[in-house]
Amino acid sequence: MLETIYLTAGIVAICVFFLCIGIIIKGKFPNTHVSGNKEMRKRGIGCVQSQDREARKVKKHAIAEREKKEERE
Repeated sequence: MLETIYLTAGIVAICVFFLCIGIIIKGKFPNTHVSGNKEMRKRGIGCVQSQDREARKVKKHAIAEREKKEERE
């Protein structure tokens, strides 16, 4: 039982080491956002945060909506 735990911990440690090699060599974390991909930008696909930010911007030529006053009964 204890041998299995040691073996599993050793395998996990080796995997973490190999995953960290790219970060150690380049000196920074990889950009995993959709907007960081060249092909996605070519197709006009962006991440949800940037699409939400763009949708929340106040449009210069937008027509303001009127709020309806509720009738009191």
